[in-house]
Amino acid sequence: MLTFEEKELIIQEFPELTRKEVSMKRVNYHYEDSLYEKTTVIYHLHPNGNGFVYVGDIPEYEEANDKGHLNIREASADELRKLIKVSIAYLATAEEEVDDDEVEEEWKNKEDSKLTLLQEDTLWNIYHGYNLEESFGSYDEAKAYLLEEGFRKVGTR
Repeated sequence: MLTFEEKELIIQEFPELTRKEVSMKRVNYHYEDSLYEKTTVIYHLHPNGNGFVYVGDIPEYEEANDKGHLNIREASADELRKLIKVSIAYLATAEEEVDDDEVEEEWKNKEDSKLTLLQEDTLWNIYHGYNLEESFGSYDEAKAYLLEEGFRKVGTR
């Protein structure tokens, strides 16, 4: 298990997060550029090593509590970094209403790799060029996958 200090060093790798002290020696870290009222990425990090990362309603993180917080007490350094990236991406991406019309979206990552999200009948398929990368039953599942993999929809920040 990582110590409080080790977790803080990892969190500080993300300059977009702002540290705020709360009660009982706990600290929160906020993403002030969040597109939502919710800005807390790290919640109640305690000197005993316990704390939470906000993952919202991303399907992959079913063990999150009803407020969307995932316990990081036993998280490894790599797991903590991944969770923080997922949380920031979640808070930095606008929710969109998806209608019944077919949808085609282009997504890019920092390396400028491109993926296409395409609604085909009842499936949401992700293509790399002409190759099918993944297939999902809902837009939200496909979006969560793309965000977790570090992709952003072209035209959003």
